[in-house]
Amino acid sequence: MNLAAIDIGSNAVRLLVSEAVPYGDSVDFTKLSLVRIPLRLGLDVFKQGEIGQEKSDALLKSVKAFQLIMEVYGVERFRACATSAMRDASNGAEIVQMILAQTGIAIDIITGKEEAAIIYDTHMKDTGLNDDARLYIDVGGGSTELTLYSQGERVLQDSFDVGTIRMMHNQVSDEVWNKMKLAVKNAVKGIKPLKVIGSGGNINKLLSISKSKNAKSLSKLELDDFLKDMLGMTVEERMHNYNLRLERAEVIVPALQIYTSILKWSGAGLREVPRIGLADGLIRELYYQ
Repeated sequence: MNLAAIDIGSNAVRLLVSEAVPYGDSVDFTKLSLVRIPLRLGLDVFKQGEIGQEKSDALLKSVKAFQLIMEVYGVERFRACATSAMRDASNGAEIVQMILAQTGIAIDIITGKEEAAIIYDTHMKDTGLNDDARLYIDVGGGSTELTLYSQGERVLQDSFDVGTIRMMHNQVSDEVWNKMKLAVKNAVKGIKPLKVIGSGGNINKLLSISKSKNAKSLSKLELDDFLKDMLGMTVEERMHNYNLRLERAEVIVPALQIYTSILKWSGAGLREVPRIGLADGLIRELYYQ
């Protein structure tokens, strides 16, 4: 069965097409295609409160292209979701209706808590429940989603308007930053040991360019070193030294600032980077439904 997910984020829009094949008591999900377009809807929304005509047109063209790709792959079921930028855009609902009318594709604008739950549940299905205390951090362009699981219960599941695009343009207030800091510190009190799991395009990129011997994890020290090095570089130097695209070179430092801050507040190190995201979660939800 071929399934697809469209993730309309603040920094990029993505189409993931996967093949789901049952194997015994489990299911193998194999990526057939991943298309990522850095539309940066958040640049409009976090500055002017709405999505401008140019980015609205580009989003429509992207969805039409995704639709053709899904047809070629014979996708049986799909789901399209939008996150922080579309949540905040005053014309978000209007654009959703326009895309529905022109493509027949319905886009769900999901809450930050829904986004956090989808990512958390995805990893739980892949790894199984146990007694480990786990803090999930997903950093996007417009928001950061946090989920803390301990002793069989969800201690924290929340979304904060702290994202890489917002930080680039000084759109994160001290109040919001401190709210996230307090939430983390209160949630982790008395919880040890704590396993921290990171997701999102930036942490995946950092893992791929790191020299870590463990192909699935990054230490806090490694992230601190990355931040120290990259803060001293121009965007062009980051692009050259780390072979980064322009849009990644711009947002990777704010992402590092978010991750290292949360690790400091939690008193834990980043233990795992499973390379999962919202689109992966949507694919799994579609299958199990």
